[in-house]
Amino acid sequence: MNILTEKFNTPYHAAPFDKIKNEDFLPAFTSLIEQSEKEIDDITQNSDAATFENTIEALAFSGEQLDRVSNIFFNLNSAETSDELQQIAQEVSPILTEYSSKISQNETLFKRIKKVFEEKNEYNLNEEQQMLLNETYKGFVRSGALLNDAEKEKLRNINKDLSLKSLQFGQNVLASTNNYFKHITNKEDLSGIPDAILEQYAEEAKERNLEGWVVTLQYPSYIPFMTYAENRDLRKELALANGKKSFGGGEHDNQNLIKEIVDLKQKKAELLGYKNYADYVLEERMAKSPDKVFDFLNELLTKAKPYAEKEIEELKSLAKADGTEDLQSYDHAFYAEKLRKAKYDLNDEELKPYFPLEQVQKAVFGLANQLFGLSFKENNELPKYHEEVKVYEVFENEVPGSANQEPTTDNIKPTNDFKALLYVDYFPRKGKRAGAWMTSYKNQYKKDGENSRPHISIVCNFSKPTKDAPSLLTFQEVTTLFHEFGHALHGMMADTQYPNLSGTSVKWDFVELPSQFLENFCYEPEFLKTFARHYKTGEVLPDEKIEKIAQSKNFMEGYQTMRQIGFGLLDMNYHSKTGDLQNVSVKEFEDTYTKETQLYPANPEIAMSPSFSHIFQGGYSAGYYSYKWAEVLDADAFQYFKETGIFNPETAAKFKVLLSSGGTKDPMELYKNFRGSEPKVESLLKRAFG
Repeated sequence: MNILTEKFNTPYHAAPFDKIKNEDFLPAFTSLIEQSEKEIDDITQNSDAATFENTIEALAFSGEQLDRVSNIFFNLNSAETSDELQQIAQEVSPILTEYSSKISQNETLFKRIKKVFEEKNEYNLNEEQQMLLNETYKGFVRSGALLNDAEKEKLRNINKDLSLKSLQFGQNVLASTNNYFKHITNKEDLSGIPDAILEQYAEEAKERNLEGWVVTLQYPSYIPFMTYAENRDLRKELALANGKKSFGGGEHDNQNLIKEIVDLKQKKAELLGYKNYADYVLEERMAKSPDKVFDFLNELLTKAKPYAEKEIEELKSLAKADGTEDLQSYDHAFYAEKLRKAKYDLNDEELKPYFPLEQVQKAVFGLANQLFGLSFKENNELPKYHEEVKVYEVFENEVPGSANQEPTTDNIKPTNDFKALLYVDYFPRKGKRAGAWMTSYKNQYKKDGENSRPHISIVCNFSKPTKDAPSLLTFQEVTTLFHEFGHALHGMMADTQYPNLSGTSVKWDFVELPSQFLENFCYEPEFLKTFARHYKTGEVLPDEKIEKIAQSKNFMEGYQTMRQIGFGLLDMNYHSKTGDLQNVSVKEFEDTYTKETQLYPANPEIAMSPSFSHIFQGGYSAGYYSYKWAEVLDADAFQYFKETGIFNPETAAKFKVLLSSGGTKDPMELYKNFRGSEPKVESLLKRAFG
């Protein structure tokens, strides 16, 4: 028996990580695809006329176990991969793509869907059912249901190639990241770096059986080095190594893959009747069109650039006084930290002792309790995929509690108020990709009278505890944890009928609202005082430091805005000016379309596109702008909270409705129901630049 093909015999039907073997995956995928295809056959071969229930609803609930196993496999491939898993991924990805194409291009199935769609006024459908019907019909059309047989075959091949090439892109970036490390034996070369970071570098060296210190390109290692290392030559060396990830030749170079991926996306868009891939993507976004996105980004560019240029001039003056005449991009973090310390008397190493990971987690749990009535109880018995992972049962209290509340069995109601499982995985490992993300092992849905609850995961790359200290977070890492927890709330609070409209299954430029919204609390003195305490003494972070954190929120905001706009413009141009790429190098293309956003001299040796996983491996193709788009939403939403009180229960209750509704309504309608009006870009500009 293959454990992956059966209903999981675990509490909450949690993934049985302790019993899954790598060799289970391929046969499980084969078996479950057959089972899912039979479910599709049951729909298409039904002799009864097509109805919403026997066609649209039946399709929405089909392939449940296949979806679960896919989630488990691909989440493991991101968080705990191995050469074996990566090889399986290469085999599985085209099989799953082929399966999806077969469903989306099944003519008999589409005829039934089309019939229900055309007769929808005859059904007494509620709002969520109407949304499911519309999204199902559109999804099939956008997947090629209206194409002829030859065109469908062509689209299947394009999708298969895209899935393999995107997977290869990510594997190349991971390998390129892991392959580099800087071994340092002279302690003078590490001048300026705080002791806690030095200890981290020494631990890394010890793990590699080396003397001295080792710096890697993993963010918890790389970012502190670039921020504190006084050795400018070494900063340059590390920055060049980071900028050369999957660039400059070698077996992990991604330049040709970028051209191939972009070309395939363009061909797919044209086949489906769109001018370019950006048009295809944005049809299903809040923004609606490339022109609107370009207008949005260029408006921000015009307003942010003067502020950004002023910030860089300030850094240049500081660097000049320090003896550095030609400020370069690899100097930015170093001098920005000096300026931040001069302006606000803050530096990450001074703040870190006040932000031990467990304390920050307790704070974010407490915030969820106060706003939304959630409690968290660790369960040590549930299976997990790595010993560092922790699993929490999430319950909903009848009445919201207080911020920073220690979860206890006293404030947890019976299991019929169980809301979710939450997996947290905080520390870097060789098999984990860089960055931070929220994901789902199981979506929420309602079926046969049961509200089947979601299983959500947060994955980060924070500094590990050492023998002398717990994991201590930089303030940026504090905001990262709140960001991912915002996504997790979107998943955990889900309360919809259908799994494909649940949780984060919303328009892509709406999905960042809950995550970016929650970051705002990190800058509120009232909230910070509840948890920013020194891990040794218990001393609360002094008021003047808390005030300076609040003041520093917009530090280098112009620079950061320009950086995000640059990424957004580059992404949009890759997916709307594809023809331009075929005649130039990836580096030339990148330099051309980010020129207006560059604040430092271009370096011919580096390029960021070959490691731009968001758009070439992840789902942000023609969608990177959504980070800034969602900032408008989150700035406007939090302004509402500030107007009514940041813990106001009525405002929180309205936001809870937005979170729980998933993709059941148009996102602008959801937002207006919460706020009472459309979001205003002025809210972002006011927050960012005063």
